[in-house]
Amino acid sequence: MSSSEDDNKTWRFLSNHTQVLLCLRRDPNARFRDIGQSVGITERAAQRIVADLIESGYVESERNGRRNHYTINTNIAPPNTATRSANS
Repeated sequence: MSSSEDDNKTWRFLSNHTQVLLCLRRDPNARFRDIGQSVGITERAAQRIVADLIESGYVESERNGRRNHYTINTNIAPPNTATRSANS
């Protein structure tokens, strides 16, 4: 692989779900457009991820006028996929 090919690859340590969670932690009133731009995903992908986080209990959403306010549930443990796959 040449160095020019390496320059075009993007490597991320955190998943998109984690990055969206961090965006909501920084700005609980963030719009999907803002989340998408911050994470580098589409607005629709940001909507799906936020819906996943709400459904799994990591985030709660409250309507505030025309906007949503998100609260992170800090009492829930993150999934540990490494040990789950090792124990299967």
